[in-house]
Amino acid sequence: MAGHFDLTDLQLIVHIGDRQSLTRAAEKTHLSLPAASTRIKNLEEHFGTQLLYRTSQGVTLTPSGEALTRHARTVMRQVEQLRGDMQEFARGVKGHVRVLANTTAMTEFMPAVLGKFLAAHPDVNVELRERLSYLIMRAVAEGSADLGIVAGYTADPKLEFIPYRKDRLVLVAASGHPLAKESAVAFADTLNNDYVGLSEWSAIHPFLVQAAEALGRTFKFRIEVGNFDAVCRMIERGVGIGVIPESVAQRFVRVHKISIVPLTDEWAIRKLQICVRSREALPAFARELVDMLVADVPEDEREETPGTS
Repeated sequence: MAGHFDLTDLQLIVHIGDRQSLTRAAEKTHLSLPAASTRIKNLEEHFGTQLLYRTSQGVTLTPSGEALTRHARTVMRQVEQLRGDMQEFARGVKGHVRVLANTTAMTEFMPAVLGKFLAAHPDVNVELRERLSYLIMRAVAEGSADLGIVAGYTADPKLEFIPYRKDRLVLVAASGHPLAKESAVAFADTLNNDYVGLSEWSAIHPFLVQAAEALGRTFKFRIEVGNFDAVCRMIERGVGIGVIPESVAQRFVRVHKISIVPLTDEWAIRKLQICVRSREALPAFARELVDMLVADVPEDEREETPGTS
């Protein structure tokens, strides 16, 4: 069996997967073609399996080559994160926490906590990004995020879930809109109306599109804007209706002529959970952030993880 493989080998196989050409992959990896060919041959000997199909038109990955490429991408991504972290240590930053969250957590719950956390930890940086819950869980499980805040609870043996808060979505309509008179409404009964929504970068956008698709319906965005204030302003002017977090709606109903209508759909009330690979394995400063998030929840909003007391 050949000797150990290195990061250059992994980078080479990633480039082959991207370019379907050993020649172009060798150039991208700054190797000569013979050197690249030798590295692939050594990898095949090391793993005891063929990685490439070689034809006169070029090369393609075998199933085992595709599997190796997936793992190689994960390793190379982690190496890039390692380099970034080390550069921050060199600049005097002692820690880095990568956090992924849904729209409500990003806009409503986290800013105050993160402000306190960063003030108490001047040597720690936080990278906060918005994602859909299933993407958050995948990123935490793969190690590309330290912790996430997800809506709903899905059992996953690779993850630990910590109870957090409630995320209630409500319908918002202009005060004179016919739906504003309803005491409650089903999402399906709103879909003949034009909608005002956040842009595609927000986690709530694809969530609502998926909810409509599950009903076999089309979600009609009349306009997409950049923040909840703009959503409510457009709704007030009669451009359309919207679905937003209740905490946001309660804030803007004081300043805009809009009405809040509860949604009867089960998914409208979502339990938020903090997910980590292992709470105990987190760096001390990341565990402290989790503790601060949990401590910030009002007593009447605290949620229990299913199966726990």
